[in-house]
Amino acid sequence: MFTGIVEEVGRVASVEPRGEGRRLRVEASAVPDGLRPGDSVAVDGVCLTVTRACGGAFEVDATPTTLARTTLGSFEPGRSVNLERALAAGGRFGGHFVQGHVDEVGAVRSVTPGDEQWLVEIDLPPEVARATVVRGSLAIDGVSMTVAAMPCPAVARLAVIPYTWTHTNFARLRPGSAVNLEADLIGRYVAKHLESMGEGARPTPPGA
Repeated sequence: MFTGIVEEVGRVASVEPRGEGRRLRVEASAVPDGLRPGDSVAVDGVCLTVTRACGGAFEVDATPTTLARTTLGSFEPGRSVNLERALAAGGRFGGHFVQGHVDEVGAVRSVTPGDEQWLVEIDLPPEVARATVVRGSLAIDGVSMTVAAMPCPAVARLAVIPYTWTHTNFARLRPGSAVNLEADLIGRYVAKHLESMGEGARPTPPGA
C-alpha cells in the first residue's frame, strides 16, 4: 500500500530486455537506502518488486502485462520517475490509499501555467472516469491529487501547487503526455456496487 506522497524523483539509469519483460535500474539518493530484495516500490505509480539494491540504485523487473498496461513500456534511460516506498506499519499516512495497481493510461489534454498553480487537464479512460468525482482523489503517475473540476465526464482538471510541481516529475508533462492513472480505491468499489445494482433485479413498484 502507498499514499501517493512522492518521496523523491529518481532517474532511469538503464533498461534491459528480460525475455518479453524488462529490467529497470533506477538511481536515486534516498529511496534505495534500506531497500532489500522483495520490497515494494512505486515507480511512477506502478508497484514493482525490488530484485537488487545497492550503491544509490535499485533494480526491478516489469512483466509483459505491466508493460502493456502502464507507461513503463516507453521508459528509456534518463527518464525522471516518481518514487515512493511502501507504507510502513504505523507510519504517518498522507495522500490517499494507493495500491500501485494502474487502472489505465490516460493522456494529458492541456497544461496551463499560472502565478500560484498549474492547471492540468487529463483525458480519463471510461474505467477511471466512472470512479472519479470532483474533490475526490486520483493518482497521476503515483502522485495523490484532488480533482478540482471535471469540465466533462471524461476529463479531470487538477490544480498543481508549486511544491508538488517541483517535487515530482510533473514538470515534464505536455499535451499528449501519457500518464499512469489509478482511480480512488473507495470510488472504484462504489462504482462497481452501483453497476451491480443496475444489472440486478429492479425494485418492485409500490402496490405491485
